[in-house]
Amino acid sequence: MPEIGRRRWAIAEGYIPSESSFDDPALVSHETACILNAGDREARVEITLYFADRDSAGPYRVRVPPRRTLHLRFNDLEDPEPVPRDTDYASVIEADVPIVVQHSRLDSRKSEVALLTTMAYSES
Repeated sequence: MPEIGRRRWAIAEGYIPSESSFDDPALVSHETACILNAGDREARVEITLYFADRDSAGPYRVRVPPRRTLHLRFNDLEDPEPVPRDTDYASVIEADVPIVVQHSRLDSRKSEVALLTTMAYSES
């Protein structure tokens, strides 16, 4: 399959609640970047987070093998620092090969779970 996607993506909306109504890891409140690498080369991906009232954080680095997908929970990002909870942020995702990025959030602060998903903004 030919390469599809872009090398730079932005998710303008990010927020990880510190509370969840469930202990099951699948139902803990989280933000996810779903990254598709449909090409023939490994994708080296860097993520930078931006905040309203402090300096940016990152880059966080991950790799996505060729012809694979990675559902990356921002909750799991630890290096160079954990993603803060209860804090608005945005992210820029850059890769050395074209990728496709979709964003999702599971908010389980109440037992009536809310899930949202959207495509990230892309360019280049």
